[in-house]
Parts: sequence; C-alpha cells; structure tokens
Amino acid sequence: MPAVTVENILALPRVERPGLDSVERSVRAVTTAPTGFEGEGFPVRRAFSRIPLEHLDPFIMMDQMGEVEYRAGEAKGTPWHPHRGFETVTYMIDGVMKHRDSQGGGGMISDGDTQWMTAGAGILHIEAPTEELVLEGGVVHGLQLWVNLPKDKKWAPPRYQDISRKNLSLITSHDGGALLRVIAGELDGHEGPGITYSPITMVHATVSPGAKLELPWNPNFNALGYILAGRGSAGSVENSVHTGQAILFGEGDHVVITADENQDSHTPELEVVLLGGLPIKEPVAWYGPFVMNSQEELQQAFADYKAGKMGAIPADHYVPHSGANED
Repeated sequence: MPAVTVENILALPRVERPGLDSVERSVRAVTTAPTGFEGEGFPVRRAFSRIPLEHLDPFIMMDQMGEVEYRAGEAKGTPWHPHRGFETVTYMIDGVMKHRDSQGGGGMISDGDTQWMTAGAGILHIEAPTEELVLEGGVVHGLQLWVNLPKDKKWAPPRYQDISRKNLSLITSHDGGALLRVIAGELDGHEGPGITYSPITMVHATVSPGAKLELPWNPNFNALGYILAGRGSAGSVENSVHTGQAILFGEGDHVVITADENQDSHTPELEVVLLGGLPIKEPVAWYGPFVMNSQEELQQAFADYKAGKMGAIPADHYVPHSGANED
C-alpha cells in the first residue's frame, strides 16, 4: 500500500496527546461494508452504507475502490456521467487513474494523490484507467468520498483541485507510532491542502503494530473511521476492527485507534481513514448522481442534464479502455 511514506517518521511534527481532561469518543457502531460494482464493473466496498445518513452528515457515501489487480485488458473505469449538489473526492492509494470533466479540469492521479471535484451547479466527468494499465494490467486501489454541499453552495460554479501527494501535511502521533497524512481540513493545527466548502477533516493514518493512536478531534465535528487494511481495535474498550469495516464514534474531544501486535505479511500495518465534518443539518434528497434538498430539485437536475445544461463531453476525448473516441 504505497500512498505516501517517509524515511524517518520521528523527524515529522507531532500531534499533541489529548490531555487528561479530554473526553474520549465512544464507539457507537462498527459495521462491515458490503461489496458491489461501480461504473463499468470495477469492484468496490460500500464503506458507510450501513451507517444512517444522519450520522454521516456532511458526508453522503464512500467507496473503497479495489484493492484489485487487473490482468491485461481487464481494467475498467466509469463512463461519462453527471453530478450536481456535492463534491467528489478521489484518493488514489495504489495505481493510476485519469480524470476529465466538461469544464476542462482533470489529470492523472497515483499513489497518494487526490482529485477534489466540486460538482456544484452541474458537471459531467469521467474516470478511466490509463492506456498502460489497460494494455499491461496492474493494481488499482483508492477511495471515492462524496461530501455534501449546503443549500447556498449547491449552485456554486464547478471547481477542480489536483492535490499532489507532495503537498499533503505529514505528521506523526505523539509517540511516533503512526504516520498521519492530512488531506483536507485541520488536525491539531496542521492543515491539509484540500479546499472545502463544508468544514471537514480527512486523514489517512498508518499505525504501526501494537501502537495506540490518540488523536484530538474537533468536538463540533462528527467522527468516522474506515479500515483500509489490517487489524486493530477502536476505542479504549477495544472494539475489534479489520479490513472493510467502518467505525462510528460518539461525541467527545479525541478518538482512539490501536493496531494489533500481529498483522499479516500483505498488510503489515493498520491503515485507517479518519473523517469528520460539521453537520449541515439540511434535508437531503439523493438519487443517483445528484444530491439536492428536495424532490423538485432532483427532478430539475435530471431535466437539466437531459437538456445539456451540465456541460458537453469534449469532442477530442480518448477513452483508453474502449479504444475509441467518445463524443
């Protein structure tokens, strides 16, 4: 699991250990993500599908893409499709994917890079494997997170952010037992590069075997965890967690994650994504690629898409997994 690593974790800035008066967030639920397929058939785990939407706010959903190793000719992506009313965040852990949208945004992301697309008032985009991946095969592993937008931002102009792994804030826990990659938001004064409309924090943590990660967490945010790989426990009461499981924390000032002493050779450390955000507390009307506040707005979104009001597919766009131009 390449993502971003460092040669000397002890040289990084450290997060302060929560004080004695800090309130630990209890574990409200641990759920196992069901598997499914997305786009043209690539495998995903539906990370938060068994957590009620009101506890996810401001997040809508998250898919773990893979981990899958394609043989030559097998790699798949998504066709051109629309979005409105939220932001899509694609974090690439291992492998390479290409993105392009109808506003001219896009690029290639790999091994720790993130693309942050604000759909806002409406956009078309595609996510596809590279030609090299299609021809030769290879590993694809990443996450796609959907972040809701408040009502007054749902009509914001579309925006694309290419967040290089070189720009992530790299820090460590108070004892050097975990590498923390801050992708967006703020953690104990350390800010990630992602610019967000909804106040959130997104962190990818690699916890060494036997290490206990105690992280201060904004008490106004919710707190969620998702185990990308490995085994461990959540909370001081040691709720066991493993690959493909989500954690819903309760209220408080800090979260606790501990890695088991014994991991396996394929996943030698505990890999966990931690998310928190300020709840929007507005009605959610979600269907397919649109996340709005009412059924009327959903119907309007579909009508606008059919009328071509969310942009046009670039005439010169090459789709490597189909071998043809798409127009």
